Amino acid sequence: MGHQNLTVLTEFILVGVTRRPELQLPLFAAFLVIYLITVVGNMGLIVLTKADSHLQTPMYFFIRHLAFIDLGNSTVIYPKMLAGFVVDQNTISYYACATQMAFYILFIISELFILSAMAYDRYAAICNPLLYNVIMSQKLCYALVGIPYLYSTFLSLMVTSKIFLSTFCGSNIISHFYCDNTALIPLLCSNAREIELLIIIFSALNLISSLLVVLLSYMLILTAIFRMNSAEGRKKAFSTCGSHLTVVVVFYGTLLFMYLQPKSARSSDTDKMASMFYTLVIPMLNPFIYSLRNKEVKHAFNRVFRRPCKLLF
Repeated sequence: MGHQNLTVLTEFILVGVTRRPELQLPLFAAFLVIYLITVVGNMGLIVLTKADSHLQTPMYFFIRHLAFIDLGNSTVIYPKMLAGFVVDQNTISYYACATQMAFYILFIISELFILSAMAYDRYAAICNPLLYNVIMSQKLCYALVGIPYLYSTFLSLMVTSKIFLSTFCGSNIISHFYCDNTALIPLLCSNAREIELLIIIFSALNLISSLLVVLLSYMLILTAIFRMNSAEGRKKAFSTCGSHLTVVVVFYGTLLFMYLQPKSARSSDTDKMASMFYTLVIPMLNPFIYSLRNKEVKHAFNRVFRRPCKLLF
């Protein structure tokens, strides 16, 4: 493509999950099922936590936003990835790639800080139960959700604009199944090192700061639990934060595996596998984690779907 790459670039080619033809159809079917489960599960959580009066608490307010983020993240990536299994060459336009990257960054950063806000919510519920409704006021809940969205939007626009206002040269082939910022940096011939450093700094800042909030919250929670005299009280406290702790371990564990592994051990295949897990598999698992052992959600499901007409208005 030569000099044309320096002036006009209208599309990219996504390599996809695999280049092996015999795996295309089975993977298409598997990921289609995963996506449908993700949509139904997260939409179900959003509807339940909005429609049922018994779930109008701060915890379910955060769960609703987590479901929205998971639904958004998977919808940004899944459809184009699925298309790659049924076409000979999976191309994505310049502007569609920029849009996909912007929304992906927005959702993934938002999820980090929503999970840390949920950890603080669990701390308030267990360590200060009598003052819980005062501490977790409606104003604070909106702030704990609104600020991450605004911050994520700012970072998303900054990183995306820096990449797509830079000059591309060489190949237009993205060695990934979506427009990941780290996969696009090797295609740049200007500002590549500056943008890479910026991404590393903000990725580390976001991951460490949100993880510190989670760790501090759970240290205080564990301290409060071990001080409880009642075994029933300890059991109830553990069950209160069990679902969130499971989600945190899976999500942060995947991110830490991805970012802390040495460069010598990294490959495009391991990056794809890790990315697949936290962008596609985790959004499918979260609704099950928050509902399977949750009696309140099960009861809400029975109440809401026994009166479906009420949901239409």
